[in-house]
Amino acid sequence: MTQARHRAVAALADPAVWPESGFWTQVHVLAARSLRTAFGDRRLVFFGLLQPVVLLLLFSQVFSGVGALPGVAAYQGYVNFLVPATLVNIAMTTAMSSGAGLLAEIFGGFTGRLRCLPISLFSVLVARTLADSARLGVQLVVTALASVVFLGFRPAGGVLGLGLALLLTLVVGWCLSWVFVAITTWLRKAETLQAASFVVMFPLMFSSSAYMPLDTMPAWVRAVSAVNPLTYAIDATRALALARPIGWSLAAALAIAAVAAAAGSSLAARTFRSHT
Repeated sequence: MTQARHRAVAALADPAVWPESGFWTQVHVLAARSLRTAFGDRRLVFFGLLQPVVLLLLFSQVFSGVGALPGVAAYQGYVNFLVPATLVNIAMTTAMSSGAGLLAEIFGGFTGRLRCLPISLFSVLVARTLADSARLGVQLVVTALASVVFLGFRPAGGVLGLGLALLLTLVVGWCLSWVFVAITTWLRKAETLQAASFVVMFPLMFSSSAYMPLDTMPAWVRAVSAVNPLTYAIDATRALALARPIGWSLAAALAIAAVAAAAGSSLAARTFRSHT
């Protein structure tokens, strides 16, 4: 009986019986797990989709007087100026939550258990960013539709222009998520991560062209905005959605996002592998 049991265990351990899964299979399984967690609670889904719509409504009303400024009047309403920027800011917020989600898995012991399995630890990070990007895509579509239906947003670029703007925002959000994942694997403390994320997020948001035309800002803020990567993403998103001249903002936004993703993924992979 003992020999038969040993033969059965050896057969189960045979790679021909249980072949090692490929990298993208691991990403698919882990991303699907994250998506089931994200969309499993209907109340969490509801408030997660409602939050950006409420923020957009508040900003569009509180700053409605900005619509009379020369740099905004050409957009035929402040809401048209604001919505593309809000889409990019949603991407920024969701990217920040990627780090928080990864941190929860680290301290929950999930990533530690994965070290016992024959899988690539980098697939854990890729799955996290892709799952959060899928969640971001849903948020962006819901926010854009709500803006058109309830706030009078009129994308002059039509469905194609708005679709390209959403796609650009999705790409930028995915690239930014690598930055916050890298910060998470480096700091590994919830309080420090939250403080660092807000230090990164709010200066980038409010020193960009998101809420006010750059011409109305002080000279030093305009100088900061010129090197702010969100400015280029927002300008490109506005140009696509509203059928305005793109210039080189689209190329700059994609280049900066690619550099951020490459640097973030490299740092995250190195620190995650050595500290998990």
